Amino acid sequence: MGDNKELTPSKYDMNAKWDACIDLTLRRFVYSSLAGAFGGLLFFRSPVTRWASVAFGAGIAIGSAYTDCSCLFGGYSPKLAPPKLDDAPAPKEQEE
Repeated sequence: MGDNKELTPSKYDMNAKWDACIDLTLRRFVYSSLAGAFGGLLFFRSPVTRWASVAFGAGIAIGSAYTDCSCLFGGYSPKLAPPKLDDAPAPKEQEE
């Protein structure tokens, strides 16, 4: 009975997308926070600046995970291509 699964394309599999997004977010958050903590211990003496470096690392992680998850769910693409020069309309010259 378990072998008769309905095949759905990965494009529409929302559970897999959410799992991948949560996994990506948690990994980046933990690794960036640890990197910020290590950098804070290495470079700063004040506890406030150490916590600020941890928060900065966590913020970078959340932002990058949000960008990748937005692309995963069909939002905008983070890798935007510059417009081609052929697509731009030619400027019209005015006659006097």
